[in-house]
Amino acid sequence: MVALAQARLAVRWEEVRLFLALYRERTLAGAGAQVGLDASTLSRRLAALEESLATRLFERTREGLVPTEGAELLLPAAEEMAAAHARFLTDASGFERAAEGTVRLSVPPGLAESFVGPALVRLRERHPRIQIELDVSLRFADLTRREAELAVRTRLPQSGDLVSVKLGERRWTPMVAAGHASARKAVRSWGDLPWIVWGEEMRDFPPARWLAKHVPRSSVALCTNHFTTQVAAVAAGLGVALLPPVFARFAAVAPARYREALGPSVSELPINETWLIGHRALRTVPRVAAVWAFLVEEFSKFEPRPGSRAR
Repeated sequence: MVALAQARLAVRWEEVRLFLALYRERTLAGAGAQVGLDASTLSRRLAALEESLATRLFERTREGLVPTEGAELLLPAAEEMAAAHARFLTDASGFERAAEGTVRLSVPPGLAESFVGPALVRLRERHPRIQIELDVSLRFADLTRREAELAVRTRLPQSGDLVSVKLGERRWTPMVAAGHASARKAVRSWGDLPWIVWGEEMRDFPPARWLAKHVPRSSVALCTNHFTTQVAAVAAGLGVALLPPVFARFAAVAPARYREALGPSVSELPINETWLIGHRALRTVPRVAAVWAFLVEEFSKFEPRPGSRAR
């Protein structure tokens, strides 16, 4: 019996990492994006883990994965393993004295291309001995595995030995080409405009949910998950898209004008939060601390630009 119990508990860190991703994301697709596995492979790995532990960790429902009591029991130990793993990986960095070396930074595509990329010129001037490895993707880099030292994210992690600071908060805004903003009449119905929307893979994204609720499918001019393409299409005059208002600084776009009757739907527009997240163990390492301070300073220059409303 003892040998059987030990065999069941011979769980590697890789399985614990997968368990944490599943617990945090609550869907196979979301967790798979975090760990770099497709949903079917992750499903098989989860089944194997449950078999090795002789217990069910998640109930499979149409809405996603629901943790069982067994999963809740294992979560604290899994979090401790993740924290210990991060500390183990930072041992070699703990003796740094100067802001030099490589910092891996994970940033969503829109911010990376329009804001963070150009800002790195100023970082280079200030800290010429720091090299940046920039991960630009919709996939969330796993900070607990040190896939990145720092990450700019639109939502705050729910677990992990991480530290964070809120960089900003702005409401997503219907944006049109800057040249059309003043010339176009105030909109009476969102269906009167041609829209640029997100694809099916992003259906759970808050802006995509708002669009699905308020914009008829017949009004869609372009469907793409590539954020920069959305911005470019709006600037070119193809149609209107939901964008953070700060992008009026980086592209020829401006808030759409709308009638007061659309106020209730405008009040439902999702809030775009921006967070800077990093390892607790790495926070004071000079190269990481320097990039952290730089990003906080740069993002503090952002100012929201509210949409306009016509009566």
